[in-house]
Amino acid sequence: MAAKDLLDKGAVLQRDKETYAVVPHMPGGLVTPDALRKIADVAEKYNAKALKLTSAQRLAIVGLKEEDLEGVWRDLEMKPSHAIGLCVRSIKFCPGTAFCKRGQQDSVSLGLKLDERYHGYELPSKFKMGISGCANSCGENHFRDVGVMGMPKGFKLMVGGNGGVTPRIARTIFEGLDEEQVMEKVDKIVKIYAEGAKKHERLGKFIERIGLEEFKSKIE
Repeated sequence: MAAKDLLDKGAVLQRDKETYAVVPHMPGGLVTPDALRKIADVAEKYNAKALKLTSAQRLAIVGLKEEDLEGVWRDLEMKPSHAIGLCVRSIKFCPGTAFCKRGQQDSVSLGLKLDERYHGYELPSKFKMGISGCANSCGENHFRDVGVMGMPKGFKLMVGGNGGVTPRIARTIFEGLDEEQVMEKVDKIVKIYAEGAKKHERLGKFIERIGLEEFKSKIE
């Protein structure tokens, strides 16, 4: 039987078809010095081939043996993360007003709340969210299933973006939202998508099938 990704262990099969990568969860790329030391110690203990900073603001431990995966998560003192599978991936967000001089809205607070609520939540297809504190869009909100962009007066909420073979730019459906309103709208978006989409149908494709106005009316 051919080797494959191991969803229950959060492990991604590598090109050699023998070793795996795991990606410890660190919301928004925020991590403590102690956590970084632990990741380094685990990588060294299990003879990882590399440590790789990912585009999703995480740190992948690459080149692990299958028999070591349980020990890796045990030593990290973490549950396997959701780097693969049909679910909400880790929420990408920029420093926002918490750290960045250009931030106009608090993307860190919103991003952490969304990550806590939705990371790993099972859906018809993979589902990505990006939160930016200003129009520079460092959270890549235009290319996420759900994108949120901070403006001088509240957040813009956009939907349907994705990369891949058929890339889509997300379309703005609401403006001037506060943090609580964003959370309420995202809750509705996720529910509508979970109940109406076909398996492996990304949110953008689902919206194209039913129509943007129909989708927006369901949220309202």
